[in-house]
Amino acid sequence: MVGGVPVGSLHPVVVQSMTNTDTADPASTAAQVASLAEAGSQLVRITVNNEAAAAAVPEIAARLADMGVVVPLIGDFHYNGHLLLPAFPEMARALAKYRINPGNVGSKRRDENFSTIARIAANNAKPVRIGVNWGSLDQDLLTQMMDANSRSEHPKEARDVYMEAMLESALRSAALAEECGVPHDAVIISAKVSGVPDLVEVYRRLSTRCDFPLHLGLTEAGMGSKGIVSSAAALAILLSEGIGDTIRVSLTPKPNGDRTEEVQIAQQILQSLELRRFNPQVTACPGCGRTTSTFFQHMAEDIQAYLTDQMPVWREKYPGVVDLKVAVMGCIVNGPGESKHANIGISLPGTAEDPKAPVYVDGKLLLTLKGEGIVPEFLQILEEYVERTYSSVSEPAPA
Repeated sequence: MVGGVPVGSLHPVVVQSMTNTDTADPASTAAQVASLAEAGSQLVRITVNNEAAAAAVPEIAARLADMGVVVPLIGDFHYNGHLLLPAFPEMARALAKYRINPGNVGSKRRDENFSTIARIAANNAKPVRIGVNWGSLDQDLLTQMMDANSRSEHPKEARDVYMEAMLESALRSAALAEECGVPHDAVIISAKVSGVPDLVEVYRRLSTRCDFPLHLGLTEAGMGSKGIVSSAAALAILLSEGIGDTIRVSLTPKPNGDRTEEVQIAQQILQSLELRRFNPQVTACPGCGRTTSTFFQHMAEDIQAYLTDQMPVWREKYPGVVDLKVAVMGCIVNGPGESKHANIGISLPGTAEDPKAPVYVDGKLLLTLKGEGIVPEFLQILEEYVERTYSSVSEPAPA
């Protein structure tokens, strides 16, 4: 449980995100946290890297409460968490979870510094995420394992030793956290790298060696389509194998880009795998030489935008509407068939086809639309279908 959000194999996979504002600026950070939470992020991580950031955390939490935003805040600590947490007890209480990187909590006094954070977590009844990263691995441990490997009769490849060092660091740190009083079920582990095959391999190994909840995500997925595709490829493999309890899509945003994109991508990965339901899905064909008109493309875009706009209201008013499937097809080849498979679908005329658009509801032909009003007429049919189908779900049972 993280701030009221259940985490673990018995619960749905949780979507997480992270702010990129200066935490020392409580107004902008609270605003971005609220935006991420509104987009669907169930946990939001914030950087706590210095005294100004630590001092701002209680104000960020207070601003969120004033806005009516309820989302657990995770403190991301590197290098100096053992100093900041005891110095700012209000910050320690305001956070819902502490993220610790065992590779950079100090060198000479690594275990002592780690233990300081873990004991504060235990005293405040906060879970911890032990986040091991390929790029900031415990160098002493890695050196020891590399040296031992070089002396072995059958030495492994360096990549293999790196992975084993990541697992060893994570599991040793988890054991130390428990020794410091953190309950077994309050420990979450991540072992992040940037390459898809490496991520899949390290989590497959990790999942066989512990029963802690696992947080998935590439360390740096990248920008645009590269970041989206890499994240989807890696997470889909692991999630389909039952590995992973929380996820984050670590996209590099464009300058002043929308941070909520990473939340939307994470949700779509889970929804595409049919592990979670967040929004109604629109199936639309890609188009071909039979659909030289862009009308159906605009219609698909209009319907998707309409669903997005309506969902804040529909989600509260019509429980179950997230299961809705809509099809917008461009010609007669797959149009009627795909429309029949959806809850509600429309098959638009392709090039040289009759200018009519049959509408199917729950697999049966309802009517055929013609003329200039196809889009608004279909949206009206869609609205009526949602109200008719899902309003009964929200009606309270008789006393």
